[in-house]
Amino acid sequence: MTLSFVPPTDLSMPLHVIAQPDLEGWLQNQPELVQSWIAANGFTGAMGQALLVPGADGAAEMALAGYGSEAKRARKRFPLAAAAEALPEGTYHIASGVSEDQLETECLGWLMTGYAFDRYATQSASTAGLVAPDGIDARRIETLANAEALTRDLINTPASDMGPDQLQVAVEALADEFGATCNVIRGQALLDQNFPMIHAVGRSATQAPRLIDMCWGASGPKLTLVGKGVCFDTGGLNLKPGVSMGLMKKDMGGAANVLGLARIIMALELPLQLRVLIPAVENSVAGDAFRPGDILTSRKGLTVEINNTDAEGRLVLADALTLADERQPDLVISMATLTGAARVAVGPDLAPFYTDDDAVAGALSQAAKPAADPVWRMPFHDPYEAMIEPGIADLDNAPSGGFAGSITAALFLRRFAGDSRYMHFDIYAWQPSKAPGRSKGGLGQGPRAILTALPGILGL
Repeated sequence: MTLSFVPPTDLSMPLHVIAQPDLEGWLQNQPELVQSWIAANGFTGAMGQALLVPGADGAAEMALAGYGSEAKRARKRFPLAAAAEALPEGTYHIASGVSEDQLETECLGWLMTGYAFDRYATQSASTAGLVAPDGIDARRIETLANAEALTRDLINTPASDMGPDQLQVAVEALADEFGATCNVIRGQALLDQNFPMIHAVGRSATQAPRLIDMCWGASGPKLTLVGKGVCFDTGGLNLKPGVSMGLMKKDMGGAANVLGLARIIMALELPLQLRVLIPAVENSVAGDAFRPGDILTSRKGLTVEINNTDAEGRLVLADALTLADERQPDLVISMATLTGAARVAVGPDLAPFYTDDDAVAGALSQAAKPAADPVWRMPFHDPYEAMIEPGIADLDNAPSGGFAGSITAALFLRRFAGDSRYMHFDIYAWQPSKAPGRSKGGLGQGPRAILTALPGILGL
């Protein structure tokens, strides 16, 4: 599906966005007929309310959208989207009530109400079309919305139709759309070209493991995105219980998010050199599955003791991060649905990130709010390095004890990022329940904040 504004038309209906405390003052300037209609229909300006208001001839002449109170809006990411979803099918233009600094965010939320994952069954989505307000960057907002739709579609698709083969096809389609190159190292070739941990994690699956490498852009700063592409995670021989396996189709959410970000970068033609690395595997159980107690040698040469086969994401990312660092990019960003510990720390709505660069962290944190893409900095806490050093090998993929699980995973990955400026996101990539502009299911977390911060970080 394509999420877009509708063309301007004289037939579009004016929409007045009314905050709850402002309703009384707004009504004072309206005819008695309008006042009576609004009172009769119980419109109070509460968030999510929508109402068509007739003129003297009985035909609808304007629409109202409840905007709630400031306190209520602070608890929602796209408050106008709540009313957009309640409006009947039609074409609308915002006539009043949205501040200039919130206009682009609210328009983005509105467009995303049109998303529905309908590959397998008919799903409802908002049919209220919006004319782009004057003064906004409509192309950019449409690009953000459609990148989000791509990310959601990839995550929502079950592993039966989104294994490593299909993820590769999705990357190749994106590369073809924007004139990027795409190279794939698959199966035995992973061993031949020294990606042993990607191979080890995925070798037991029916679909062969692979490293997908997409490149775009010939000049400018070098940005490399690395996304975890574990298309399904059984936990391996440390088998997950059924309740924990139910959402593991989303374990490629890191890959889906970097592809969404890559789509934005290419569509907006940012002046940089982009590389996307996705280790695509399925962590399955079979006779040749890697085992607890195994010691793997990584592409970097560091040995890794396997104390839990369910901590597989950091293994495949490690080989990809090593490759990324070999070209010394200006910035490396990894994204992964890596640890449950991150969810315990910040819940599903915040995207935790790690970096040693205070300037990068500041730019990202400052960008998050206007991008409606909340993030939270977590620490690369050096004293915890000892927790990932088992003695029998250089590194431990799953330190015992259960403390600081997200931090120790991030420290593990930092060992492979080398000298490159590095940022890691430990995201959830899933909306647990429907919210304005966000359907239940797959979710983009981090790309809009990163995009907003990139010009300052890379000097674009």
